Amino acid sequence: MTKPLANRIALVTGASRGIGFATAKALAKAGAHIVATARTQGGLEELDDEIQKNGGSATLVPLNLTDSDGIARLGAGLHERYGKLDILVGNAGVLGPSSPVGHIELKTFNDVMAVNVSANFQLIRCMEPLLKQSDAGRAVFITSGAANKATAYVSPYAASKAALETLARAWAQETANTKLRVNLFNPGPVRTRMRATLMPGEDPATLETPEQIAEFIVPMCAPDWIETGKFYDYKTRSLMSFCSPA
Repeated sequence: MTKPLANRIALVTGASRGIGFATAKALAKAGAHIVATARTQGGLEELDDEIQKNGGSATLVPLNLTDSDGIARLGAGLHERYGKLDILVGNAGVLGPSSPVGHIELKTFNDVMAVNVSANFQLIRCMEPLLKQSDAGRAVFITSGAANKATAYVSPYAASKAALETLARAWAQETANTKLRVNLFNPGPVRTRMRATLMPGEDPATLETPEQIAEFIVPMCAPDWIETGKFYDYKTRSLMSFCSPA
């Protein structure tokens, strides 16, 4: 039986653990060849082992996404090897400090923006031509409820996710008349290392697992997904349109 994502190339950032790890595994299980990036070589190797166990394949790319030239080289390598990219999952992100705004150093703020916003901007720049070579390019960016709640004490993270959402929405509008579809995914509280750092007293058993989240991301990467510029909210299991404030 042909798998739904057979012969498709999927780039997943932050794939060494958490949602990125689970999504890469799920995409591979559906038949995609995974191009997995992360800073952690060991985590990528664990991912490769898991993918191979299920009969899938992966290319591992140890990469710090603050290396904009490295992202450009990755794009060039994908062009040379495949001539296209079918799926981009922009998952990599950092939490940053948990502190009042006035106590945060400028460098610390900029470090969060570099990973959560600027790196995704560079990914868009370098991967858009490849995604447009696909017969059904799909891009999904992982966001957070902190973006619209303006959550206290995590202002760099909240601001970066708000910026990411606007960036993705603008890109979706620019590409609306192409075969490329661009969307956002809000997983809500998930059993990840980032969540444990933010909420150390929380019982992880009460949270959804990355594997549960990944099941809902995979359909947004499929050729038959037609929506663009939308926001999938996992908690309510609903696909939402953005609207102007009342």
